[in-house]
Amino acid sequence: MVQQKTTTRNSNYKRKPHQNYQKKQTTNARPNYQKKRTTGPRPKTAAGTRPKRTARPPKAKENTLRIMALGGLEEVGRNMMLLEYNKDIVIIDMGLQFPEENMPGIDYIIPDVSYLEDKKDRIRGVIITHGHFDHIGAISHLIPKLGYPTIYTAKLTAALVKKRHEEYKNAQALKIQTIDPDSDMIKLGVFNIEFFRVNHSIPDSFGVVLGTPVGTVIHTGDFKIDLSPINDKPADLAKIALFGSRGVLALLSDSTDAPNKGNQLSESEITDNIETIFQESKGRIIVGTFASLINRVQQLLTLAEKYDRKVLLEGRSMNSNVEIAKQLGYLKFNPKTIIEEKEFRRLPDNKVMVVGTGAQGEQNAVLQRIANKDHKFLQIKRGDSLVFSSSVIPGNERTIQALKDVFYRQGAKVYHYQIMDIHSGGHAKQEDLKLLISLIKPKYLIPIEANHFMLRIHGEVGESVGIPKENIFVADNGQVMEFSRGQNQREITGRLTNEKIPTEYVFVDGLGVGDVQGIVIRDRQMMAEDGMFVVIAQIKRKTGELIGSPDIISRGFIYMKESRKLIEESRQLTRKICDHKGKKYDGDAMEVKNKLRKEIGNLLYKKTQRRPMILPVVLEV
Repeated sequence: MVQQKTTTRNSNYKRKPHQNYQKKQTTNARPNYQKKRTTGPRPKTAAGTRPKRTARPPKAKENTLRIMALGGLEEVGRNMMLLEYNKDIVIIDMGLQFPEENMPGIDYIIPDVSYLEDKKDRIRGVIITHGHFDHIGAISHLIPKLGYPTIYTAKLTAALVKKRHEEYKNAQALKIQTIDPDSDMIKLGVFNIEFFRVNHSIPDSFGVVLGTPVGTVIHTGDFKIDLSPINDKPADLAKIALFGSRGVLALLSDSTDAPNKGNQLSESEITDNIETIFQESKGRIIVGTFASLINRVQQLLTLAEKYDRKVLLEGRSMNSNVEIAKQLGYLKFNPKTIIEEKEFRRLPDNKVMVVGTGAQGEQNAVLQRIANKDHKFLQIKRGDSLVFSSSVIPGNERTIQALKDVFYRQGAKVYHYQIMDIHSGGHAKQEDLKLLISLIKPKYLIPIEANHFMLRIHGEVGESVGIPKENIFVADNGQVMEFSRGQNQREITGRLTNEKIPTEYVFVDGLGVGDVQGIVIRDRQMMAEDGMFVVIAQIKRKTGELIGSPDIISRGFIYMKESRKLIEESRQLTRKICDHKGKKYDGDAMEVKNKLRKEIGNLLYKKTQRRPMILPVVLEV
């Protein structure tokens, strides 16, 4: 961690510590002194009153590298990292996060870029490490807000980004420059940038090496170490070791699989297990996976050709990604292997395979529609083999288990990674993480891209291979990490500050982006848990007198036909409230609504011990 003397700018500090300390605090909010400043009384004016303080954001220090995440340090997804040095900013990844179970109705979540909106002219470029949605899914939403900076990425990722951006009809074209991870170098402001190939579950994945004025920073992207990958080149360990030999200030490393010991399975190791399914299956094989798992799709197509099965691709994103990967040469198969619905219906069950989306239980994905019998022609038959070819994203466990139960009930034999090695994760386990740290030999380790407990475990792995605990920064989203030179201009030190930039959830719900706030989610949760109770009362505009009988509507709270007594009690209470207000009605319908909401809510809780959302509707006529 930084010692105070390395951050002191005033040469008179030692001679007049108290005087300079007070002066500094009025101009710079410095986390190192935050605690000291708040433990004592504030200075007072001659009149005995405390001086007014205006809230202002901390000013970025000059000649200091600032690293911060707009997402990805408290969840799996929403990955977006910023590196800022003086007037230059580089962004790495712009991903989305899939909603959690307590976010009803939300399509996905994207990063909050409010910190960058007045810094558009400082953004020198956006680097995208690979083509998964948790790294590219927010681009079309955020790039317009940031002034359309140039995107630098590999060929396959560029094609996937362009294809997704076509869905946003009103957005202007993206500026994309493709790079070769094996050889290209670029300069973005003060940042000199190189790349190195890594293995993941999609081709063209790479890590980023950023040369900065204070030292080299390496960002791994999502990675695993696979010496015999399918349809991809092995990770370039020699190049990684070369960067390490030159000296690395900080390593920002993928933590998604840090809790798991050992080495990640190679894609080639699981081919035999997947082949076993082909050998055992007498009926149709139906595989659910991510549309972006291009390497897995290649394995399935290769085995389908070996066992003389034709393949039906189901899902718009699956068809789109396979078409793009085929055109660019990342997928190799006989075009006659892929069939359409008409031929699929004609062929016998033991001659076909379906590859579709929905292995995470996503609503409206192929597997979910098959399970619900909503698919236009696919339903489970006894003898079908159902394959979940992906691991479970944290938070989706219950949804996927429910889906498995349905398929078992419908007569399918279900295969998943917990009973058979049919999925090789795309993220490094502990032994792979140790190897990478040993090759790079960073001064500071910054675990990224995972939930907090995963970051902590990754930090412990770093300690086990010699990284000092004080040099391991387990940060939160938005928390600023600073790296700068000391007084002698030789030693470079870093610290995890208390400063935070905004990183609120930005919800995407249909066509709405950011218009659904936390209070809306809370209302949805309340309606999902206890339902809603609507009271409709018509009153005379001038007198407040109740007209007719109040109407009651209940959804998700009680079954009205079997709760007539409670409904009538609610009506009587509504009449009483309206009659009481009518005697001294002052034309304020809102007061009547508030009274109904409070009194009806108390009645329902007394009778049922539940608190539905009360929606009073008062119509003045």
